[in-house]
Amino acid sequence: MEGEGAATERQRRATASQVDQWAVQDHVFKIYGAFASIPRSAQSVILELQRDKHVEYLTRGLQQLGPSFVVLDANRPWLCYWILHSIALLGESVDDELEDNAIDFLSRCQMPHLATTYAAVNSLVTLGGNKALSSINRWMHDAGEIDVRACYTAISVASILNILDDELAKGVGNYILSCQTYEGGIAGEPGSEAHGGYTFCGLAAMILINQANRLDLASLIDWVAFRQGVECGFQGRTNKLVDGCYSFWQGGVFALLQRLPAFGGEGFGTSDVEVEWVSDSTSEGDDEDRDSSDDNEALHPEQDQEGHQSSSHSPESSTAVHIQHSRHNQLEPLFHTMALQQYIVLCSQEQEGGFRDKPGKARDYYHTCYCLSGLSVCQYSRSKNENSPPLPTSVLGPYSNLLEPIHPLYNVVSRQYHDAQDFFSKY
Repeated sequence: MEGEGAATERQRRATASQVDQWAVQDHVFKIYGAFASIPRSAQSVILELQRDKHVEYLTRGLQQLGPSFVVLDANRPWLCYWILHSIALLGESVDDELEDNAIDFLSRCQMPHLATTYAAVNSLVTLGGNKALSSINRWMHDAGEIDVRACYTAISVASILNILDDELAKGVGNYILSCQTYEGGIAGEPGSEAHGGYTFCGLAAMILINQANRLDLASLIDWVAFRQGVECGFQGRTNKLVDGCYSFWQGGVFALLQRLPAFGGEGFGTSDVEVEWVSDSTSEGDDEDRDSSDDNEALHPEQDQEGHQSSSHSPESSTAVHIQHSRHNQLEPLFHTMALQQYIVLCSQEQEGGFRDKPGKARDYYHTCYCLSGLSVCQYSRSKNENSPPLPTSVLGPYSNLLEPIHPLYNVVSRQYHDAQDFFSKY
């Protein structure tokens, strides 16, 4: 057993990153410890998604923002997307006046900037209907940003508007391939560090142009799986702190992979990618027992002598990359879905509405959007397809927590995606 002096010396030599990590862990584990100590009947209340509060917070933001948001003036299409998509995930919609105002504003924001174009198009797809969809100018401009996010936003917009062609996709696969790092994740540009957001963008873009098989998917999965840490949430990069937004950026990677036919999925309804894969593990028959024990373990983390969670009981140990097929050849989730739901609901959710990065941070619309998106990914991670409602055992807390399913390539609610697909298929 490590003595008090040795522990003090270890803390004295700790780096700033280690000190920050321990502080976050301690905060998170106190939340989990407090949750585990209350009666089970009260736990169900704590695990409830505060739907009405979230909708109130989001709708208020769409109506009027405070003066502090002036720094985000150029990102107003993003604010629209984060808010509208969050409302749609909760199964709600805005009133006619707000919808008309949003369409009018977004239709005047069509400018040569890929990121805000993506946000504006996804916002209008989320609103749906002839007025919103017909307001989109399907012309694509020349030149623009050069990084993996730009590749994804351009390809995503072109795909959903039914204007994606070989000329637009030319060279994209080579560029994204050059951004995959030795760790397995994908960087924003060649030579940079692997990053959760860019990994999602790179993989999604490669799927959309039917070149995902060119990536080293084994190392990519390995890298993403081990970004889920002892706090139960995901970090965006190696040795960085947990952040609620990566619930989607990292969790969404697995949603993409599990839809690929080579992984037992049913494809995306676009040009299905043929990916060759050889599993490292073919263990069978113990999937249900493993899931059950893992879920209980996630809700009761064990700690070492210094109060930090033991790594042997972290989600990492249960998410080590192994592809297991059940009797129905159904791919098991490659990350700990219940643990991630726990982090989102207990650590990121604000009881008065909205979601945050981590305990101690303030809520915002960005994290609300991607925490809810990640929560949806978790809930539907074992569903055979988007039309199969998840079992209650796949939803942490009451079944009323169930959100709308998303199309993981575009991160819009599935129903709105299909409506847009039908609309633009006529052109």
